[in-house]
Amino acid sequence: MSKQQKRDRVDAIITELNLERCRHTKIGGAFVRGVSGGERKRTSIGYEILVDPSLLLLDEPTSGLDSTSAAKLLVVLRRLARSAARRTVITTIHQPSSRMFHMFDKLLLVAEGHAIYHGGARGCMRHFAALGFSPGIAMNPAEFLLDLATGNLDGISSPASLLLPSAAAASPDSPEFRSHVIKYLQARHRAASEEEAAAAAAREGGGGGGAGRDEAAKQLRMAVRMRKDRRGGIGWLEQFTVLSRRTFRERAADYLDKMRLAQSVGVALLLGLLWWKSQTSNEAQLRDQVGLIFYICIFWTSSSLFGSVYVFPFEKLYLVKERKADMYRLSAYYASSTVCDAVPHVVYPVLFTAILYFMADLRRTVPCFCLTLLATLLIVLTSQGTGELLGAAILSVKRAGVMASLVLMLFLLTGGYYVQHIPKFIRWLKYVSFMHYGFNLLLKAQYHGHLTYNCGSRGGCQRLQSSPSFGTVDLDGGMREVWILLAMAVAYRLLAYLCLRKRISLMPL
Repeated sequence: MSKQQKRDRVDAIITELNLERCRHTKIGGAFVRGVSGGERKRTSIGYEILVDPSLLLLDEPTSGLDSTSAAKLLVVLRRLARSAARRTVITTIHQPSSRMFHMFDKLLLVAEGHAIYHGGARGCMRHFAALGFSPGIAMNPAEFLLDLATGNLDGISSPASLLLPSAAAASPDSPEFRSHVIKYLQARHRAASEEEAAAAAAREGGGGGGAGRDEAAKQLRMAVRMRKDRRGGIGWLEQFTVLSRRTFRERAADYLDKMRLAQSVGVALLLGLLWWKSQTSNEAQLRDQVGLIFYICIFWTSSSLFGSVYVFPFEKLYLVKERKADMYRLSAYYASSTVCDAVPHVVYPVLFTAILYFMADLRRTVPCFCLTLLATLLIVLTSQGTGELLGAAILSVKRAGVMASLVLMLFLLTGGYYVQHIPKFIRWLKYVSFMHYGFNLLLKAQYHGHLTYNCGSRGGCQRLQSSPSFGTVDLDGGMREVWILLAMAVAYRLLAYLCLRKRISLMPL
């Protein structure tokens, strides 16, 4: 469809659902005032019929609405069912008014998980009257049916065949009596259904069943083929483009949040003032500057980790809904979400580094600045991937936050600053900690083994590599941490996608 065709379709649905008055109003929520309850329900229905489904399933669409709004909504649903598109609308509903009840064409009445009536809505009273059940007073058909479905015969006449000796001994209000009423109605409906099936088989002849099965199989194959054709109607790249635009608009307020900007700039200024024109002339000054570098790791690891761990838990509800409707591929959604979230995770670290680097008087060479910025960005992107993995694997806001705190603490302790010589039996932890590699990379960006310090001591100048601050770091050992962090960033995102795919496929609507 062209963009104009899509706009025309949206306008037609807005008109069909009588939503012109609120077309520019926010939906709203718990803290944001928006449309009314009836308008919200109709918007949800419009959201579903955008893809023009032949079957529309609605679970209690009138719940939470007043009688007037509920009646208007059912009028809209009836108009949708009888429109030129000929949609089938199936809805669960509890105790509708008599006017609303007579809007339905067919009725399926269920008691304790089994049907007790299936047929025309207007013919249900005659059906139960033929069975011997009729109300003693004029009442809403829905209330009468609800009493029957719960086994309540107060004010309702019953057939003589119902009063078996075991049931007659019980009080009409007892659970045993009500259970007996329900079982009686289920048995009568089952018997009537079997008679109708036998009569239909007799009319069609001996080959009718096989022909029916062949026709059902043919329709199933056609449905599968139509679903595949529809799914192939829009390419992955176009899905990614559309989802990226939607994701960016939805999260733009968070990306451009003033508090987020103030956090990055404010922390950079504070650190710049605390480490103003820092030096490495002696061991104490060197230790202070190494502490600054490790704090950079802490700040961006925590910010990126907690900034991404809640993304999928918060979007879980509509993601499950849209995936069940096969609206797009999960890979397109995940790629668009990751790319859009990467924008602020690149902009803010660049701004942070540009401010802090020169205030703290770190090594003023172009290669050192670029490598420091690269190391910071790698830490950010790897932390983001870790947060996405935790969020996708857990999909719970509370549990994801707790797990992110534990992972942050673990990586913090094994980063190489607080504990340099970890016991052998637990030393493997530092090799899975991206903070360990990020910290080492930042140190290598700033220092080299041939540089000297402590030149005012009696022993003369000493090489930086001899400092206790670099006891476990080979300052001239190459930049293998770059490739390790890149591999971790890719691996964490791949695992996040696989976890998200598995969890979403197992979750019910």
